[in-house]
Amino acid sequence: MPRIKHILFPVDFSDRSDGAAPFVAAMAAKHDARVTLLTAAHANYAGGLAGAPMIDPQTILDAVQAQLDGTYLKEFAGLNVTRLTMPGEPAREIVDFAAANQVDLVMMTTHGGGPFRQLLLGSVAAKVLHDAHVPVWTTAHSGEAPDRVHLAMRKVLCAVDSSLASVELLRWASGLCKTLGAELRLVHSVPGIEAWPEQDLGPEFAGTLRENARKTVQDLAKAAELDAPIFVGTGTVPDVVRDEAIAQGTDLIVIGRGVLQGTLGRLRTHAYGIIRNAPCPVLSV
Repeated sequence: MPRIKHILFPVDFSDRSDGAAPFVAAMAAKHDARVTLLTAAHANYAGGLAGAPMIDPQTILDAVQAQLDGTYLKEFAGLNVTRLTMPGEPAREIVDFAAANQVDLVMMTTHGGGPFRQLLLGSVAAKVLHDAHVPVWTTAHSGEAPDRVHLAMRKVLCAVDSSLASVELLRWASGLCKTLGAELRLVHSVPGIEAWPEQDLGPEFAGTLRENARKTVQDLAKAAELDAPIFVGTGTVPDVVRDEAIAQGTDLIVIGRGVLQGTLGRLRTHAYGIIRNAPCPVLSV
């Protein structure tokens, strides 16, 4: 069962950060976990990066800390919360703090209100997903605040590939669902016609692919001592996961992130795509 006793919530004071706060509080309450709110503060420079700070860095830190101390008081009432402001580059501070302070889960938005807002995936989120060695929860990647309908976390969809690494992922997802009191469903995708140019991807061939994949996922689930419904779709991983999440009214998608720059299965190479396309929050293990 997942051990979630310390949650790190990076705060940038954006509307999306405001929208994520209730989800962090709900997850903390479910696991009786403590929460650290972390903000990284930068000094403003004149004349480029080589120039002198326009404002004393300590003054900036003190001002940001004062703002953070008054933030989300209602949302986190009754919870064990620490508020910290640190100087430095946000992604590095998040990753380093998580490694040094026994953080079990990072919960953050996919982008905030900074200059990277329009990118497909914000630079801070991308770096944390790449470098952090703990599970990372991210909001749905849209221009709106997270949809509060998903706060209940009653329906969880776990996306699995055919690698043995999925066994541990399935155990983790199953344990999470027991804590949340949630229903777990599994989803797997097989390549579409673009991956089989030499084949006529007719109904019979496509059906054989899906049936073979279903048996593989069933074997993985059995190894994880898990009994859950399985959906196998044809197409790209992000599209299949998104479509099934929408069809099932999913509140949370769980995926195996692994080492994003490595080769650890078809699912893991599509982690960013799943996060960008997901209609609900994604928890990357």
